[in-house]
Amino acid sequence: MATYAIGDVQGCFDSLQKLLASIQFNDQDTLWFCGDMINRGPDDLATLRFIKGLGLQAKCVLGNHDMHALAVYHGARKAKSGDTFVDVFDADDGPELMHWLQHQPLMHHDPALNFTMVHAGISPHWSLPTAAIQAKAFANQLHSDSRHADQTSQFLASLYGNEPAHIDQLQTETEHHRFTFNSFTRMRILKPSGAMEFRFKGSMADIPEEHHAWFEAARQAPFNSNIVFGHWSALGGYYNPPFFCIDTGCVWGGQLTALRLDDQSLFHINN
Repeated sequence: MATYAIGDVQGCFDSLQKLLASIQFNDQDTLWFCGDMINRGPDDLATLRFIKGLGLQAKCVLGNHDMHALAVYHGARKAKSGDTFVDVFDADDGPELMHWLQHQPLMHHDPALNFTMVHAGISPHWSLPTAAIQAKAFANQLHSDSRHADQTSQFLASLYGNEPAHIDQLQTETEHHRFTFNSFTRMRILKPSGAMEFRFKGSMADIPEEHHAWFEAARQAPFNSNIVFGHWSALGGYYNPPFFCIDTGCVWGGQLTALRLDDQSLFHINN
């Protein structure tokens, strides 16, 4: 019985199956998915059906591509030319799959394993308990089934934008939710001021002078937990406890990576 965290699948269903075969995944194991389960890959529909079908064997968090799919589905954003999730919308079980996706969290924490999973990162202005509170407040809005469809669309549309990028700029509830969304699903590096910089997508060696990766920033409080995340494929994998980035660019022709949380062993499969 083991727990594996898996990097950004992005619809690469065949690669996921090969990885699971290589680690001899069975019905006693648990899989954590670090977000971006769909989009840009060849088979979003099979990927979502499989992960949803795992039931309690799967723990998932939402990534920016998952959230984009939800925003398009609810009419809050227009699809982009490279999007590949239309087959999910058109499937007979599409509404059920999108409802399931919408009800996934931004953060998952397991005190027994001493691991926390997010897609992109956790703001250095937050302690782990504060991050959990922010993620829960966001989920309460996203998961609400009591609103009209247009209210869900309006909420999703309100999340998109690069400002405010610093916690000191937050005033309205909408700004708090947008900051939470950007921290958990889009963040990579921070400016010298501590504000998020969203244009950068390069490697550690390419980070501009005086900027720094979010996980290298001075923190308000220690996490006291290992953090596993995805989103940053240009890192090529980053394994420096307590931080583990396991997005190794499968959808871009790289690898799909699994981290066994029980002993921090790594497993890879080439796309």
